[in-house]
Amino acid sequence: MNLADRFVAPRPLFFKKLRKYGLLVGAVAAAVLTGCSVLPAFVVAIAGYLATASAVVVTVSQCMVDGDAFFGVR
Repeated sequence: MNLADRFVAPRPLFFKKLRKYGLLVGAVAAAVLTGCSVLPAFVVAIAGYLATASAVVVTVSQCMVDGDAFFGVR
């Protein structure tokens, strides 16, 4: 199975939810990073770490495959 097949394969429900929350955290972190002129430096630093972590979570959860549905196992 190559990477393109993994992106279109069905995912388990847990990883669908994890991807959704990762995108939400990434959006909040991006909003904090763009409005950084009035925020303290530690808040901007934490937002940078959250943006990185959310990118990793979204990528990993996108690559997870529901093996039973994809491979036809019952």
